[in-house]
Amino acid sequence: MTRYSGQMCLNYQYAVEILAKRWTALIVKVLLAGPLRFSELAGQLEVVSDRVLSERLKELEQEEIVKRQVLAETPVRVEYSLTEKGQALAPVLAAIEEWSYQWIKLDPAMVAASGGHPVEAACD
Repeated sequence: MTRYSGQMCLNYQYAVEILAKRWTALIVKVLLAGPLRFSELAGQLEVVSDRVLSERLKELEQEEIVKRQVLAETPVRVEYSLTEKGQALAPVLAAIEEWSYQWIKLDPAMVAASGGHPVEAACD
């Protein structure tokens, strides 16, 4: 069971716990553009294993941030999209992104490890 501080708002602590899980904020950011199938989502996230992506999607679905929709097609297609609660995170993630532009200075080794791509191009 997770422990919480009695000195801070419980809602805030729980919200941070959800968003601070590795890859969660990136999954939400990618889904802000619209519904995606698992393989499309995995392709955009590249470094997230299928197992971890599946876990995070299930957790986000439990929190009612992500909606999983099975489409009756042949073959069956599953799409993931953000709920209203998930869409409400857009300004939060935008604020983090703006903060990163001002305060995060990337190490050249990190840029090189990303494949040498101009990281700024992916920030839009």
